[in-house]
Amino acid sequence: MKRIVASVALLLAAGVAVVGVTRLRRPGQTALPTSAVVRTTFVDYLQLRGEIRPVKSTMLSAPMSGGSDLQIIQLAKNGSVVNAGDVVVQFDTTVQQRTLEQKQSELKQAEAEIDRVLAEQRRREQTAQTALEQARSALDRARLDVETSELRPRVEIEKLRITAANAEHTVRELEQKLAAEKASAAADVASARQKRDKAWFDVKDTERLIAGMTLRAPREGPITVLPNRRAATIFAQTAPEFRAGDRAFFGAAIAELPDLSNIEMTCHIDEVDRSRVQTGRATLVRVDALPDRELKGSVRTISVMARPDFSSFPPVRNFDLVVALADNDGRLRSGMSATARIEMDHLQNVLVVPASAVFHHGGVAVAYVVNGSTIEERRVSVLRRGRDQIAIANGLRESERVALKEPDADMVSR
Repeated sequence: MKRIVASVALLLAAGVAVVGVTRLRRPGQTALPTSAVVRTTFVDYLQLRGEIRPVKSTMLSAPMSGGSDLQIIQLAKNGSVVNAGDVVVQFDTTVQQRTLEQKQSELKQAEAEIDRVLAEQRRREQTAQTALEQARSALDRARLDVETSELRPRVEIEKLRITAANAEHTVRELEQKLAAEKASAAADVASARQKRDKAWFDVKDTERLIAGMTLRAPREGPITVLPNRRAATIFAQTAPEFRAGDRAFFGAAIAELPDLSNIEMTCHIDEVDRSRVQTGRATLVRVDALPDRELKGSVRTISVMARPDFSSFPPVRNFDLVVALADNDGRLRSGMSATARIEMDHLQNVLVVPASAVFHHGGVAVAYVVNGSTIEERRVSVLRRGRDQIAIANGLRESERVALKEPDADMVSR
C-alpha cells in the first residue's frame, strides 16, 4: 500500500513539473516579435543608390592650348558661391608671359622694318624721279636745239639730232627704272607688312592664351571642384579633388558650376530589375544630407544599353537610370548621395503584413497568428509580394497579430 501511495505521489510530482514547464514556455511565446495585420495601400518599392545632379551645368575646363602641363595657382573653394566674372581657376602663365614679351618685341621690330622700308621706298623713288626730270629737261633742250638748227652746218644738225635721240632713250630708260623702283619698293613694303601682321597675330593669339588661363564664373552659383583623376592611385577608392599646386592636362575638367534650379538623380539599376521598371514611375528620393526632407519625382529615362560596372569584381552589368525631381531644396548640392524608392506596384484597400511574417513549408505559404499565449499556424494566399511588405488575399483578418519570427514547433497549435 505504501508503494502505491509513493507511486501516486511521484506521478503527481511529475505532472506538476510538466505543468510548470508549460507555464514557463507560455511567457516565451508572447515574447515573439509580432506585427498587426492592417488594411491599407500596398506599395512595393525598388530602392536604388545614386547622387544628385543638375540637369544643366557649366563645366570649367583647362584650355586646349597653352601647354600639356598646366599648373593651378589659384582655385575657388569647393562649395563656395561665386558671382558672375569671379575667378574660379587661375593657371600659371609664366611661360606664356615670356612668349608674349618675345612676340611683342617681334611686332615692334616688324613695325620698325615697315618704317625703314617706306623711307627707303621714298628715297629710291625720289632719286629715280629726279634723274627722270633731269633727263626730260635734257630732252627738251635737245629737241629745241634741233628745231633751231636750220642755219647751222649739216654736221652739227646731225649731232643735235643724235643728242636728242639719246636723251629720248635715256628718258624711256629712267621711266622704266622709276616704275621698277616703285614695284620693288611696294613688294618690300608688302613683305614687311606681312611680317608685321603675323607678329600682330602671334601677339593676339598669345594674349588669348593668357586670357584662357583664367577661368571665370559665367554666372552666379555654387562651385563644385571635380576630382583629379591624374592624382588617383590604385590604393584609393576615389580620386582627390583638384587643389592649388596640382597640374592638369589640357582640356581637363577642373570645376563645375551647376544650375540647381532644375535637378535630377542619377543611379544604376541591375539587369534583373530592368524589365520591372518603366519610365514615369513615381519615386521618392531621400538625400543623405537632408534627412528631414523627402523629394518627389519620377523615372525620366533608362538607358537602352547595359554597361559593365568595374567597381566590384567580377564586374556586373547595369543600366543608367535618371530620376527627374519635381521638388527642390536650397540646401542641395551637386554630387550629394541619395536613395531613390521607385514605386513598383500599388494596390489599394488590401491586407498587408511585413515580408518577414510569411513563411513557406513545402511550397505552402503560412503565417503564425499570435493570440495571447497561443500561436496558430494559418495557410495564407499571397496576393502580391514586395521586398518589405506582402499583400494577403485570404487567410488572415484585419487587426490580428502575426509573428515576425518562426516559432518552435511545440509552441504552435494546429
